[in-house]
Amino acid sequence: MVLVALFLSILGWYLLYTERNVRAFRAAAETMTRMYSEVQAGLSDPDERAADQALVRLQEIIVESGVPLVLTGPGDTVLSAVNLPFAAELGTSEGQSRVRDYAARLAATRLPVGDPTVALVHFGDPPELQRLRWIPWFQVIGLLLIFLTATLVIRAQREAAADRAWTSMARELAHQLGTPISSLKGWLEVLAIPAGDRPGGLAEGEVTSEMAADVDRLERVSRRFELIGRHTSLERLSVVELLRSTERYLAARLPRRAPEIRLNVLIEAGVPEIMGNEVLLTWALENILKNSLDAMAGRGGTITVRAFPGEPGWVTLQVQDTGPGVDPEIREQLFEAGTTTKSGGWGVGLSLAGRIVERIHGGRIELLQSSPRGSTFQLRLPAFGEEIEPFSDSGR
Repeated sequence: MVLVALFLSILGWYLLYTERNVRAFRAAAETMTRMYSEVQAGLSDPDERAADQALVRLQEIIVESGVPLVLTGPGDTVLSAVNLPFAAELGTSEGQSRVRDYAARLAATRLPVGDPTVALVHFGDPPELQRLRWIPWFQVIGLLLIFLTATLVIRAQREAAADRAWTSMARELAHQLGTPISSLKGWLEVLAIPAGDRPGGLAEGEVTSEMAADVDRLERVSRRFELIGRHTSLERLSVVELLRSTERYLAARLPRRAPEIRLNVLIEAGVPEIMGNEVLLTWALENILKNSLDAMAGRGGTITVRAFPGEPGWVTLQVQDTGPGVDPEIREQLFEAGTTTKSGGWGVGLSLAGRIVERIHGGRIELLQSSPRGSTFQLRLPAFGEEIEPFSDSGR
């Protein structure tokens, strides 16, 4: 805010300063007009006294212009001086010496006018020109302030985005850890019940088996968040095995009662292997599929996952649903942390998917199409053995 106030102050001063110079140049034009008028009057009047009077008035006008003038005679004697930037008594040797030095400085940058054997007129810059010298400095200061303000604003926006991302990530972690932890607490309560009183006659072996599955889920969640925050090594992966594993995971979570949601996985023949991390790519696909499930909650429909060779060197995956589509107002920010259409969501799933696909795997994820009849998300991943430049963020 301080920089903005300072910038506005300099801008206001610059505008006033410019307006002052405009008025000064207009006054200079008026002065030149008056000089021309006096010269014409003197030339048109045959009376010599009128000509003399015109010259006197002309001299007065020149003095009023504010231009520094020093008249020197033979031997550098200062005969007269007007509009000097300092006060000096020409009748004293000190005054003569000071004005003579000033005249020498003027002569170093511009040649004096006149006959050296009679008199020379040394002249300086008019006040308007002296003020104009400050304009570039005002412009430089203004540009620097704009640059600093823009830098601070961009930095603040990035910090705010990072804060939102970390907050969303922490909430997502708490959410994913909460489910298996709650389940473990429930199984511990079951174990505390005498064997004959347990619901469904559950044996200890069955309970411990379910607890082991919950521990596995905890380890999987921990492993995922560990990998997302550091450099991840990629390995040769089969797209078929990746999608079949994801299909098994999602099939167990599809609603079985009406309205039913059906899952179709279509893999074309000849889909090449990819370079990737199975844990993270599975997580990315799960997040996209969960997004489709949430969109179709309460209305049913179909989710179709397709895999096929894309343009040379790439493998394309598409997730198509028959949900209500994505709100046009959030499509541009769909892969940013905190963007969500769910009242209870944190908007981190698609953001994580984007980070996994684009930053870690050098691929591309995008909302290919969306309408009230459904949405299609598309992932493009480098095929195994292909050296391809990753997609840039500007391409989205």
